[in-house]
Amino acid sequence: MTVIKLTALDGQPIEYTDQISAQGGMKDVYFSPDRSYVVAFFRDKLDYQGQERLKSIVGPYRQGIFEREGGDYWKDLFCWPTNIVERDGRMGVVVPTYRKHFFFEHGSINNDFLGIKGKEKEGKWFASASNRSKFLAVQEKGTWLSHLQIALAISRAVRRLHAAGLAHSDLSYKNVLVDPSGGRACVIDIDGLVVPGKFPPDVVGTPDFIAPEVIATQYMDKKDPARKLPSTLTDRHALAVLIYMYLFYRHPLRGGKVHDVDATKDEELSMGTGALFVEHPSNSENRVKVDQLAKAQLPWGNPAELPYTIAGPLLAELFRKAFVGGLHDPQNRPSPSEWENALVRTIDMIQPCSNQCEMGWFVFDNQTKPVCPFCKTPYLAKLPVLNLYSSRHKGSFQPDNHRVMVWNGQSLFPWHMNRNIFPNEHLTPKQKKRVGYFQFHQGDWFLVNEAMPQMHDVLARKDVALDHNVKLTDGSQFLLSKEEGGRLVQVQLVNG
Repeated sequence: MTVIKLTALDGQPIEYTDQISAQGGMKDVYFSPDRSYVVAFFRDKLDYQGQERLKSIVGPYRQGIFEREGGDYWKDLFCWPTNIVERDGRMGVVVPTYRKHFFFEHGSINNDFLGIKGKEKEGKWFASASNRSKFLAVQEKGTWLSHLQIALAISRAVRRLHAAGLAHSDLSYKNVLVDPSGGRACVIDIDGLVVPGKFPPDVVGTPDFIAPEVIATQYMDKKDPARKLPSTLTDRHALAVLIYMYLFYRHPLRGGKVHDVDATKDEELSMGTGALFVEHPSNSENRVKVDQLAKAQLPWGNPAELPYTIAGPLLAELFRKAFVGGLHDPQNRPSPSEWENALVRTIDMIQPCSNQCEMGWFVFDNQTKPVCPFCKTPYLAKLPVLNLYSSRHKGSFQPDNHRVMVWNGQSLFPWHMNRNIFPNEHLTPKQKKRVGYFQFHQGDWFLVNEAMPQMHDVLARKDVALDHNVKLTDGSQFLLSKEEGGRLVQVQLVNG
């Protein structure tokens, strides 16, 4: 096999085997001899603006994200081009090979009858109830907790792009790789990023994820000020759709309403000016018609059976904001930071299913009788819930709208101990280590203090030493830290 040797724009030597390994909509992809990176050549010649966009993406924008403090954190969340090459008048980008966990290890059912083992874990496999039910090996599906973690990873990645002044412009399950078995995600196809006011979008997006205002104005000239093009606001719509689909395996706008007998016009209206949330709280016109669903789509395809509210109160509020208030009002859509904050707190409200069903976990919905919504198994034991408060002024604690569900082996981390610490790219190695954990022993629950030197039992009026434990009783209170932002937890025992 012939190995082609080139010199990249920055002078680095680049090699690739002269055999196309994959083809996308715009590029031909070749592996390096050691398969550590690929070279993707554009089929069409790039104009001056396209070339400058690429140079900015592999240059200043890449440096601004990856070469600052905490830059290593983003290497797992993006597959970012590192260099530019040129051969025979065609430009190409050098991109690291996807991490091993983004390739199918088991593939499809029945000894991988679809032959997808070793292929990329494109998100569409995991965002469809039918695909999950009919095709995927059980080892590939992950749990509901891992899908929440995927949503969190995507939210963080989009938040970082927007903070850099960039928009992806084509966020979809085609351009996000996911690993449900490990709760990981990676945003790809970075070379088409939009820089508002400088580099306009090359594409309007992927069907199912294009914002209504983009579809409604797509026939206008690109220079028409009334035309809406991909931007950070349209990314917000696509992000909300992605999160909804990864949690419920259905589309939030594809319901039973028919807008036009012409299929093309109907599609444009249902995704554009006539777009309506299938679970709209007060407008039922676009409700899903369950009798039109295939068996493989159930129960997920039926929102009445598994409504968006099973994601818990924090995410439910954002889904309403995205698909009711913000669907046709881009400025009102939740930001990636709002999703990130809500997902972090929702993951703290996760509870293992006592029946160990396929989804494995569910979000506590603040009810007194917790039931797994997926298999309908009730939780039958005492269930401690920690309500978090934090200090604003010395001796004064305010509720944080943050609860932590307790389960055997559940951990506490520094961000639970102090409001001023948040689990993101800024965590120090020390802040990533747990400070305590919960244990169920002989019918009672205990919190073991591993690394909270200022922990104090408020009602007993005594400190809790390191490596000691305290019993969790209804109404008990523990101060986890006396520092500014330190948390006070109040225990609530819910009887299943």
